[in-house]
Amino acid sequence: MGKKAGVLFLLVTLVMFCGNVRAEELLDSDCVKCHKVQPTTIADQGGKHKTEVGCVDCHTQHPPEGQQAIPECSVCHSDKPHYDLENCAACHSDTHAPMQLKIEGDVTDPCLTCHAGEGKQLKDHPSAHTDLACNECHTEHRLIPECMECHEKHSEDMDLKSCLICHPVHMPLVITYDQDLPSNYCGTCHGEAAALLSKNTTKHKDLSCVYCHRAKHKMVPTCISCKIPHGEPHPAKMLAKYPECGQCHGIAHDIRK
Repeated sequence: MGKKAGVLFLLVTLVMFCGNVRAEELLDSDCVKCHKVQPTTIADQGGKHKTEVGCVDCHTQHPPEGQQAIPECSVCHSDKPHYDLENCAACHSDTHAPMQLKIEGDVTDPCLTCHAGEGKQLKDHPSAHTDLACNECHTEHRLIPECMECHEKHSEDMDLKSCLICHPVHMPLVITYDQDLPSNYCGTCHGEAAALLSKNTTKHKDLSCVYCHRAKHKMVPTCISCKIPHGEPHPAKMLAKYPECGQCHGIAHDIRK
């Protein structure tokens, strides 16, 4: 057999084989002979596509006989609100790396189909964050940015962990804290109070901000709530005439003895 005839015979054989092949007859080891890139992508970034399905679990047909080589995502993904969204490929552009999302434009509603709790926090506790699209901060899926990319630090020793002690990111104005919070974090916003305390000659000077303003931002205690040493130090008649301690003693940050 001549060389040209041999090549022609080989081509005819391949065409006949491909024309009769059915996906259910193939193994993953057959697919990788022609499709070199996809297995590498799946191995590196496939997520559950790597661990729970093989090639022919999704690609149940193969051209030229099978015209549905690329299935609809809904064939497998159908049990969550997120899967009711249209145009999966707008974000999941590579089905072999499904969690490497391409997020373009202002994207919020698709995010909230999975992250409903965060959406409720933003709605129930309005702040400047409420008006932002999710991908304004989360420019990549699962990326948590540093607060300081947009906000100034209260003090130079702060980092993301420090911010989150007080500010939940999806309801940042609901400010809570524990008793270990450094007073210098407070002083950068409440500079006048910090300056008065630094010059104070009473025991208040030695107290941390959160000793009095406990647990929740803008909580202003009464003087008598500090049972020791205050309590109710004056007779009832005097307290009736001067019900506010500050009428005689000034403000807590600048006490008149």
